[in-house]
Amino acid sequence: MRDALPLPPFAAVVVAAGKGLRVGGELPKQFRTWRGRPLLRHSVEVLREAGAAPLLVVIAEGAEDHAREAIVDCEGVRFVTGGASRQDSVRAGLEALEPDAPVHVLIHDAARPDLPGAVIERLRGALADHPGAIPVLPVVDSIAVVGPRGTMADKAERDSLRRVQTPQAFRFEAILAAHRAWVGDTNAGDDAQVLAAHGGEVALVRGDERLKKITFAEDLMDDTGAAPFRVGQGFDVHRLEPGEELWLCGVKLDHDKGLGGHSDADVALHAITDAVLGAVGEGDIGTHFPPSDPQWAGARSGRFLEHAVGLAREAGYALANIDLTIICEAPKIGPHRPAMRAEVARLTGLDESAVSIKATTTERLGFTGRGEGIAAQAIVALSRAQRP
Repeated sequence: MRDALPLPPFAAVVVAAGKGLRVGGELPKQFRTWRGRPLLRHSVEVLREAGAAPLLVVIAEGAEDHAREAIVDCEGVRFVTGGASRQDSVRAGLEALEPDAPVHVLIHDAARPDLPGAVIERLRGALADHPGAIPVLPVVDSIAVVGPRGTMADKAERDSLRRVQTPQAFRFEAILAAHRAWVGDTNAGDDAQVLAAHGGEVALVRGDERLKKITFAEDLMDDTGAAPFRVGQGFDVHRLEPGEELWLCGVKLDHDKGLGGHSDADVALHAITDAVLGAVGEGDIGTHFPPSDPQWAGARSGRFLEHAVGLAREAGYALANIDLTIICEAPKIGPHRPAMRAEVARLTGLDESAVSIKATTTERLGFTGRGEGIAAQAIVALSRAQRP
């Protein structure tokens, strides 16, 4: 039995130029946090530890600041600006590697952060006999072929099908030539198809279930111990002052005094906003809308609540219900409760049945009992968002 020969050195191209629209939010998913670190950083660190050199990260135009922040302190990583499609981005990465003349190259999607080192070794080993190699897993579900009328046309032979993952490994000269020669659709599907179309044989090696692709917002929280629900609590107080308008739950009330504050001082919406922010670990309302910032002078507090709900959505959570208690001697809340409930439901996207608005007094004790101010306390429950 002959001894195994040392594997040739290899370069790596990590594709991180996508928009990540299905995850939602303004920040592309490759720069979002997963297991305490940016998604991109996971792949970069594993490939560096495996010996990838050079290691290129292909990013979208204008994304270099986000990328550098995501992999700060990861030395030896180079950035390349990608193109309009994934295939254009990969080709840009390969061409940037050409002066380095690597023997082998691994092409990996940043959206697959949990990269086992054993998969890398299997791929590299397969390149001794093949110009390309990809990790695959068997298909365990039944597969249907869809006909032109949207009905099942035929039964697919599951035994001949495989789920394809990345990284995909290639002899560098072979995959670069294949990409340059490609004349098919703009989106080739993956790099193995590009090589196969150029006449290259692609070996199949065993993949790993951990190499799943992060696609939706809830995927960012998988396997992190994140609960399927979260609870947040908010509390706020504002002083009653003559000459001010009185806004509660986004509804203007007739009263001889109003609440003083930098914004419209809607103490009820402030409490709900803080509860939502707290549930997703995003601080408090003053962090996002500081009273020292003149742009928020007189601002409607509904904007603050909508912002908090948006942050919860980006984190993969949806509001489940709100339980609000307003503490004051006057005005009476009961006559205004239906309008308040409807407005909170509108701002949060909840059904009115999931919005509870209660009122109580302190039996004329304390500042609320003396009519000097109004307090509000809110508890919100958030649930993991369902995949569209």
